[in-house]
Amino acid sequence: MTDQTPVTPVPHAHPGRAPHTHDGPLDASHAHAHADVWLSDVSAGYGDRAALEHVTVAVEPGSLLAVVGPNGAGKSTLLKLMAGLLQPWSGRIEILGQPSGREARRVAYVPQAELVDWAFPVTVEDVVMMGRFPRLGPIRRPGADDRRAVRDALAQVGMATHLRTQIGRLSGGQRRRVFLARALAAEPDLFLLDEPVTGIDPGTQELLMNILEAQAARGKTVVATTHDLAAAADRFHQVLAVNRTVVAYGPSEIVLDADVLARAYGGHLLLLGGGRVLLDDAHHHDDAAPGERHFHERGR
Repeated sequence: MTDQTPVTPVPHAHPGRAPHTHDGPLDASHAHAHADVWLSDVSAGYGDRAALEHVTVAVEPGSLLAVVGPNGAGKSTLLKLMAGLLQPWSGRIEILGQPSGREARRVAYVPQAELVDWAFPVTVEDVVMMGRFPRLGPIRRPGADDRRAVRDALAQVGMATHLRTQIGRLSGGQRRRVFLARALAAEPDLFLLDEPVTGIDPGTQELLMNILEAQAARGKTVVATTHDLAAAADRFHQVLAVNRTVVAYGPSEIVLDADVLARAYGGHLLLLGGGRVLLDDAHHHDDAAPGERHFHERGR
């Protein structure tokens, strides 16, 4: 919810916190008190270029939130702020009740392009075990519980038989499953996923969305960017439309509202008959921070 457009969230439970319900729209202080993700008048960018300005938003535990908007709207930047990888120029951010980055062990961030050398001799098991490292600390070696968590996560994403496979031998969809398994193995309270269902086959997309929906049902908070407006409307509970700032925030059906789409996408949007829309966006990231590199999937 935002200060401009408060909405009534769906009641849910959260491990370690009593469930709560709301009889009406939330005010700002209530939103702050109950949010897993809270940003207040946040502006941020790279160098001297602003990527987001005056963003105010609160995301409650158990939310399954899609972040939509045109290329360069600041969607990836928003996730980096939530993950504590980028500091705001101004405003306040609290994640799981603490300043961003303070509760990193309870946050799983899956970027759109993994910084991976696909030729490096690392196995699927090794990649997923990386999700356990924040729990291990700098010295302790993985134990039976860690190996069990890795195998359970791989089973959830249908990759249990690829435990010893070198990561570079997998298809793009299989790699996406493995990186979600790494996030699951971390057993976080907050999932931050940049385009998790973009460019993969329908079967993998359905599997990943089922997993994310199940995590939200358990009280985990899921925030994912997407270019797929149909998936945002059909599979997510709430939608946050951004274009350098918050355009709208509410139930997932708002992504089908012509006014919201026009304000979010502007000239990138063509309204067709029967309520259909056509986007002329090509798929790419927000501008990266200086020195940031991406290893893209090629030939897969």
